[in-house]
Amino acid sequence: MEQRTFEISGTPSQVQEKLRERSNVSQPQGHWHKSGQLEDNIFREQNPRLIYIDDPRRTNDTYEFASNEVRTSKYTLITFLPKSLFIQFHRVAYLYFLAIAVLNQLPPLAVFGRTVSLFPLLFVLSVTAVKDGYEDWRRHRSDRKENNREALVLQSVCFELRKWKNIRAGEVVKICADETIPCDIVLLGTSDHSGIAYVQTMNLDGESNLKTRYARQETASVVVDGGSISGLVRCEQPNRNIYEFTANMELRGHKFPLSQSNIILRGCQLKNTDWVIGVVVYTGQETKAMLNSAASPAKRSKLEGYMNRETLWLSIFLLVMCSIVSLGMGLWLERHKKQLDTLPYYRKRYYTEGRKYGKRYKYYGIAMETFFSFLSSIIVFQIMIPISLYITMELVRLGQSYFMIGDKHMYDSSTNSRFQCRSLNINEDLGQIRYIFSDKTGTLTQNKMEFRRASVFGKNHGASLLAAEYLQDGNIAEVPRNRWKLKSEIGIDLELMELLHKDLNGEERIAAHEFFLTLAACNTVIPILTESPRCALLGGDLQEDNEAIDFQGESPDEQALVAAASAYGYTLCERTSGHIVVDVNGEKLRFDVLGLHEFDSVRKRMSVVIRFPDNSVKVLVKGADTSVFSVLAEGTERDDYIKMVTQGHLTQYSSLGLRTLVVAARNLNDAELEEWQCRYEEASTSLTDRSTKVRQTAALLECNLRLLGATGIEDKLQDGVPEAIESLRQAGIKVWVLTGDKQETAISIGISCKLLTADMHQIIINGNSEDECRNLLSEARSKYCLRSSRCSEQNLKWKKNTAKDYLEVPDNSKSVNRTPRNSGEEEGMASASLALIIDGNSLVYILEKDLESELFDLATSCRVVLCCRVAPLQKAGIVDLIKSRTDDITLAIGDGANDVSMIQMADVGVGICGQEGRQAVMASDFAMGQFRFLKRLLLVHGHWNYQRIGYLVLYNFYRNAVFVFMLFWFILCTAFSTTSALTDWSSVFYSVIYTSVPTIVAGILDKDLSHLTLLQYPKLYGAGHRQESYNLHLFWITMLDTLWQSLVLFYIPLFAYRESSIDIWSLGSLWTIAVVILVNIHLAMDIQRWVIVTHAAVWGSIIITYGCMVVLDSIPMFPNYWTIYHLAKSPTYWLTVLLIIILALLPRFLAKAVYQILWPSDIQIVREAEALRKRSNLEPNPHQDSS
Repeated sequence: MEQRTFEISGTPSQVQEKLRERSNVSQPQGHWHKSGQLEDNIFREQNPRLIYIDDPRRTNDTYEFASNEVRTSKYTLITFLPKSLFIQFHRVAYLYFLAIAVLNQLPPLAVFGRTVSLFPLLFVLSVTAVKDGYEDWRRHRSDRKENNREALVLQSVCFELRKWKNIRAGEVVKICADETIPCDIVLLGTSDHSGIAYVQTMNLDGESNLKTRYARQETASVVVDGGSISGLVRCEQPNRNIYEFTANMELRGHKFPLSQSNIILRGCQLKNTDWVIGVVVYTGQETKAMLNSAASPAKRSKLEGYMNRETLWLSIFLLVMCSIVSLGMGLWLERHKKQLDTLPYYRKRYYTEGRKYGKRYKYYGIAMETFFSFLSSIIVFQIMIPISLYITMELVRLGQSYFMIGDKHMYDSSTNSRFQCRSLNINEDLGQIRYIFSDKTGTLTQNKMEFRRASVFGKNHGASLLAAEYLQDGNIAEVPRNRWKLKSEIGIDLELMELLHKDLNGEERIAAHEFFLTLAACNTVIPILTESPRCALLGGDLQEDNEAIDFQGESPDEQALVAAASAYGYTLCERTSGHIVVDVNGEKLRFDVLGLHEFDSVRKRMSVVIRFPDNSVKVLVKGADTSVFSVLAEGTERDDYIKMVTQGHLTQYSSLGLRTLVVAARNLNDAELEEWQCRYEEASTSLTDRSTKVRQTAALLECNLRLLGATGIEDKLQDGVPEAIESLRQAGIKVWVLTGDKQETAISIGISCKLLTADMHQIIINGNSEDECRNLLSEARSKYCLRSSRCSEQNLKWKKNTAKDYLEVPDNSKSVNRTPRNSGEEEGMASASLALIIDGNSLVYILEKDLESELFDLATSCRVVLCCRVAPLQKAGIVDLIKSRTDDITLAIGDGANDVSMIQMADVGVGICGQEGRQAVMASDFAMGQFRFLKRLLLVHGHWNYQRIGYLVLYNFYRNAVFVFMLFWFILCTAFSTTSALTDWSSVFYSVIYTSVPTIVAGILDKDLSHLTLLQYPKLYGAGHRQESYNLHLFWITMLDTLWQSLVLFYIPLFAYRESSIDIWSLGSLWTIAVVILVNIHLAMDIQRWVIVTHAAVWGSIIITYGCMVVLDSIPMFPNYWTIYHLAKSPTYWLTVLLIIILALLPRFLAKAVYQILWPSDIQIVREAEALRKRSNLEPNPHQDSS
């Protein structure tokens, strides 16, 4: 019975609630006539799904089950337009566009041409609709291809091809080798007489290793004999849990359980099996694959949240300006109400020749005109709210992701995996990470297990290992030659090997025999054999070559243990649902498997009930030390001594960084076996709380065990992990490790990867009650004089502000005197040399009770935190502990399904493409092949992305505001009339064409420092922590600079042409070209890295602006006809533009120069050092040979 669950007792429920809120996925409906929602893991026995085998009519008569047609598309031809518009107008930005366009259609408010005002909205809607339509067309095409695939369905007495979409629940289907499963089916039989089938679940969970599925022997034998099956399957309602299936089958008066090992899910592929036959239980949208097709929870960057704050300020500016204009107009009208017929901007009558001559103008009175002026001002100043910024940011993030994906330095050749960007909303958060929460196994380590140590009957083995070839060469006469050739070589302990092959019947020999028999039998590993062995000439004699064998399993730990048992002569060579065959030193022994209790996170052990060839029955158990030692039998002094010695060996193995397991066994008598079988059959056929009942049944077996020994498996660190962690710590990032391993193992790995250092004071919290945990936390806080949460937050802010004081730069670079700031000795010791080590049992009490704040105070005062023996939801609880109490950005990185909750809880989730499948990758925002790539991702790409996006936002605020302020000054000089000197098209093109491309190019390509420099000086990453590229202070400085530039931009042309006779459209043409040149040169002043594309974008946009103005001024129907041609002939025009650029940018240039000379930032200092290095490399060496 396979039980896979991630439910952990004692974990705070609020963590689960937060994860459910973030996933934002609706629950599936069971069948169409039921309205209630179904829970994922609980099945109610009074409402089962009844599947009548090979009787689809009867099956679907009671309930209208879903058809097998799948649909992933969102639209149809009829619903596309209304649904697309409905979805798009969920965005506030589009509603703002719509409101502006509607206001402009009203006659009193028609500031722009009615067609022109619709252009921005129609452009955005059309582009988005075309993109969505194309994507949905591809989904339709994929759905048609999927639904029209064919499978063999049983019709009367033979199988006939039928399209997938026409398959119904209750029908019997036949799948051949390498075919894809069309729906969720319960196995009835396979081409293997034992009922075994191998499937690949790559399309479902991303795992490439083969999984084993079984047909019940009751049905497999009938299928093999060619008989027909008619029975009833009672199963749970559809849910998205792919690791659990609860059902019963009733066949010929007998009732037996079905589990996850008896079902094959839609999307899996049949491998190494000729054919399988099964009955359809879930179809179409109700299959587990379709129920799991929801996207990862949406996340939003912190910088975008700050940007909304500044957008609110811009909205206030907009309302203030509109209020000034409307109030000014009201006062103007009141003052000149008797002169309205003759004033240039307001009049009551038409005086132009024509049919309207002498008629009254559209004058609505002072009050309404004031109100209309307010609305008209909103239309004129609409781009003050930078709606286009959101679209620009999406394009920039897309370009940044393209270069991150293409970074060859983040390509992992061992797994052939490239960097993946699965979320485009949080690129800039990578440059502000404060906390990293990392899994250990498979994330910091390789998750490629190697058997290193064994403690058997109180004796330690494995200190000196020999290569397997040494034994194969016949150097030891007592050891027979192993006929099985493993995929990889395993070191052998000579003393242990001799013990296994001595002809002894002592306790030590029996314990060693049962020890390796447990390693070979207590697992779910499947042996894969190759073709018949070949003959080879060895030592002058013709000998049979070793038969190659490989082991497929879902756990690398199990594979390593089974391979180790094979190396010592205990080779698992056959497995079926009812028996296994183990080759013990050349003799094949068959063992009947009476029951299997798989490992789960509550029991933390696994057991198998085996009937030996002599008819004796034993329980073989392996598991975590704490869980196995707690169920050992009370023994003799000899047993207690072995237990004590074994515990010492376990501590020794853990200190070496090895993963440990304890092995035990127990004999079963007939009465105990019968009692267990009755309870097991009852629990395994239960449709309610099956996992709990099976767990309780396992407790009948897993007690009074006899200790056999322990194992130590090495999981080596990945390449570059210590260097990456050291660099991340230098960058001011705290790395916390959350692992399920023993405390000693975690500490050893922490030392190996340079997370823990010799000078650190280790604070260990191992509490077994709430009071004990409270006392341990209080003692640690008082011993190291740690402060409360409020003081800790102030201390954190102080550290953020002073992080830049520790940057080292080359001697030949420009330096600046800094006064170092030192805190007290106690604070310095607490922040620099403390390491907190806490276990999962303590976290149960701390996270559930009111001790969270005390843990937070202690943990944030430590440089390193190691959490051992933690459950998956406890990992998420630790992440939430930091997220809910600080504004710091968190990152979680892991490689397995147990890391999914942590990854989804963190601000940034990173998945590792490792040995444990791709569940973590599919739930992550970014994915990579190795932990060491995290260094480059954060220190290089994170730094670049944050610098670019931060500047991009401020520049867009400036670009739009300078244009709006210029219009505002003009309106103040035209009697508050909202009259525009610019053409409608120039106003629309300003953000769309004239200035958009340089912004996007700079946001994608600009680099303040090279990647080598950023990696060389990790402390430069602190610029993101200090928010140097984007903060409220920079926003107000930018607004002041914008105000100055807009005044220069408006009044210089006004004074230059005050004595001339040019019209308003000529001035508008001058202002248009001047503002475009100004904002582009402003951008050019800040660009750090010039490439061909950057030059083309910046200077090309100015050329394009001139080209557009030439075209618009050449159209006779426009009021600005031929203005550019007259202006361009005058030297005053060009001198005015030049004077505007100089005067507008001069204060900014001087301020930057003074600031960089007197108060240079770390980045500026290193940039100068980098420039000096480049210059020295370019200069020829006078001592170098000219040849």
